[in-house]
Amino acid sequence: MEEFTLQHLPDIRNDSSIENVFIVGLRIHQSYRLVLFGLFLVTYAMTLTCNLLIILLVSFSKLSHSPMYVFLSNLSLAEILLTTNIVPPMLHVLLRNGIYFSLIGCFTQLFLFGVFLVTESFLLSAMSYDRFLAICKPLHYRLIMGPGLCICLILVCWALPTLLMSIALGFVTTLDFCRDNIIDHFYCDVIPILKLSCSDTSSVEILVSSLSSAASVFPLHVIIATYGFIIRAINKISSSKGKEKAFSTCSSHLGVVSTYYATMIMVYVVPPGHFVIMNKVLSLLYSVITPLVNPFIYTLRNQDINAAIRQTLTSLTRP
Repeated sequence: MEEFTLQHLPDIRNDSSIENVFIVGLRIHQSYRLVLFGLFLVTYAMTLTCNLLIILLVSFSKLSHSPMYVFLSNLSLAEILLTTNIVPPMLHVLLRNGIYFSLIGCFTQLFLFGVFLVTESFLLSAMSYDRFLAICKPLHYRLIMGPGLCICLILVCWALPTLLMSIALGFVTTLDFCRDNIIDHFYCDVIPILKLSCSDTSSVEILVSSLSSAASVFPLHVIIATYGFIIRAINKISSSKGKEKAFSTCSSHLGVVSTYYATMIMVYVVPPGHFVIMNKVLSLLYSVITPLVNPFIYTLRNQDINAAIRQTLTSLTRP
């Protein structure tokens, strides 16, 4: 088997400001790269299909009147955009065993990646708040979670991550980049980009870390707090059937939250010596695998979506 090391990469070190970066990708043998290319291509196609199906079902059925499914369709849209931002360039990297990106293109990919990833986090917290109102305040649910509040929450879920990433990227672009323009990853992540800078990055790292923590920890606190109230409300239900019905409305959301935050938490417990390898693996999980798994989590045990699928199939096959 051919061995790949950074010494095999082109010598592109210089002392002037860099304009292009070289994305290394996965340093594996050609035959394995082709296998992974086919696997990731099929996964990407299935991700697009499943998430588009959810968006269409919500848009053209009575589910569009439910805030929970409006949030879900926006979550599917964010996952489509996230994977489209990462997977097609990654497939190119696999085929070519590394490609050149312009530095501006690298910044753009980093910005979009952060926006879509944080948007998912905010949408998950909005969905948990919706479940809190539905279970803890059922009589006032429709009055509180009206179309106006639903639209406002969706706008905040998209606008606030855009603002946070704009601030973070604004500080990153003030740095001077004149070191090796080699990124040992399959996309432009913030840590590999900061390693290319010949400026003092300590203040930028603190700022980016603070914004990242705020963007992930705040929605997580909202989710934990709302589910604390939800669990307490469910425990007050006398009948076991009522408890099961109330919990079933949250099980899909809990599954998606678990898969989303599990990969995030794992990033912080990776041993430093294995950071590069494990960071690639974890990045594959939340940029390739998770967007495919989430639609299945929502559709397998969700009676509303299954009913919408049957209704759509019936209308299509009816003469």
